[in-house]
Amino acid sequence: MTSVVATPTAAPIDREKTCPLLLRVFVNEGQHHLPDAYHRGRVPATELQIYTWKDASLKELTNLIKDVHPQASSKGTMFNFALVFPDKRGNYHFKEVGTTSVAHNGPDDRVTLSAVRLEIGDYMDVAIRSPPEERGPPRDRRAPLRRSGEGRGFRSRPY
Repeated sequence: MTSVVATPTAAPIDREKTCPLLLRVFVNEGQHHLPDAYHRGRVPATELQIYTWKDASLKELTNLIKDVHPQASSKGTMFNFALVFPDKRGNYHFKEVGTTSVAHNGPDDRVTLSAVRLEIGDYMDVAIRSPPEERGPPRDRRAPLRRSGEGRGFRSRPY
């Protein structure tokens, strides 16, 4: 996936004087929603309505989503963003626009909604991927390693 980089020539938005837009965000655990979920006016039930500006970054959206989904606040949780937009026939398409991570900075953190060419009426689909589970407590490096079956009543294997 290629990252979209915000252009420095974009005029800054005065958030005190500019009215925010309504961004309809649909969150799913593990993977994005299927394109069929956006067919003929239907949308997934996991909708968040966020009032924001076109200069909002993906990291800002990540923090807003974490406020609503506290279980997604674990260190290492990944947020994969995709823009959902209709074509002229009314079929919806996905465009991956970036990935952010909780507690880690990445190249897509500063990508803005205007940089990904968000238009009024487009949706944002967010796949939240939990961090991989820990493999257990760290081992004391001074303790000797046990061989397979040693001390548990198993016979040692000759191979």
